[in-house]
Amino acid sequence: MDQTSGSSNGGYGPRPPPYSHQDYGEAPYTGMSYQVGTGSVAVVSPPGTYDNMIHPEGEAAGGHQPHGDAPPVYSHGLEDGGFSDAAIRRGFIRKVYLTLMIQLLVTVGIICAFLYWDALREWARDSYWFSYSMMAVVMVLIVALSCCDSLRRQVPVNFIALGLFTVAEGLMLGSVAVYFVAEAVLWAVGATALVSFALTLFAMQSKWDFTAANGSLWVFAWTLFSFALLCAILRSQYLYIVYACLGTLLFSLYLVFDTQLILGGKHRKYRMSPEEYVFAALNLYLDIATLFLLLLQLIGLCR
Repeated sequence: MDQTSGSSNGGYGPRPPPYSHQDYGEAPYTGMSYQVGTGSVAVVSPPGTYDNMIHPEGEAAGGHQPHGDAPPVYSHGLEDGGFSDAAIRRGFIRKVYLTLMIQLLVTVGIICAFLYWDALREWARDSYWFSYSMMAVVMVLIVALSCCDSLRRQVPVNFIALGLFTVAEGLMLGSVAVYFVAEAVLWAVGATALVSFALTLFAMQSKWDFTAANGSLWVFAWTLFSFALLCAILRSQYLYIVYACLGTLLFSLYLVFDTQLILGGKHRKYRMSPEEYVFAALNLYLDIATLFLLLLQLIGLCR
């Protein structure tokens, strides 16, 4: 009889009795020992009470949890990036625009010092090399902040580098502004502030996705660079005016593009990571500073 039972179970002895919840109720498990095969190996399960790891709160309350409950629903929103949480998004936007406002205030202060400090203005006019040296420093810092992730993400190194860039850019803009009358510079500052504010509102309210037009803006930028070389060769005032108008259009589009990258939203194809607040402030600042230079050139040529 035993041999028949053992052979029906593959030679491993009798099967253990199945567990029935109705038979045993809520009594603690007392353990079981049974033989495996024909050798001397035995499987022993020690007695004791086993905790309910699935619904521990149910057992603590003494209630009975039904078997076969569905698992909790998986939320696909967890797969989104850093902007899945609206609070993170708002904090990122506040940080970017606060940094940008500090940069712009420092820049305006440096430009006013070059305009209204007579000794500094005369020195900047006589030292033409200063503008080119500041331009080189600005280019080096732009490349470093754009290419080095650790530099623009590590606090406080990123703020130090951004502060150095802001001072260098302000010195370069101030050394350029001394070649224009103060009234033209103030008109350019006011026009830049008005255009930037209007374009920011447009980028926030518009459902047009400018983030998908990155390639078109890149082609436009290289075309404008080629046109700038042509203007440098021909040296025509009318070509300079056309160049300033086209440049103003290009960097207005870039300002809308960068603003939508920062704001994100369901209508945007691309968006910027919340960790890139320094890079975002750098992009907006460069757009506004370039707009100021182009508007200043346009106003100076039309006067």
